[in-house]
Amino acid sequence: MNAVAENLARFIQDESGSQVVEYALIIAVVSIGLVVALGDATIGLKSSFATLVTRITTCFTVGSTCS
Repeated sequence: MNAVAENLARFIQDESGSQVVEYALIIAVVSIGLVVALGDATIGLKSSFATLVTRITTCFTVGSTCS
């Protein structure tokens, strides 16, 4: 029983994998922040792109004028 307690104590004090977990948490928080921040920005980008495509289509239509 003493060996189990020693191994458990050693396991609790072991910090060899803690940096990997910390880096993963940091990456997750930054990723979530980017998704939230850029989520609203892409709506305007989609609208601008749709307007651009419409204007280009209008310019290439026979008999239309580009403005």
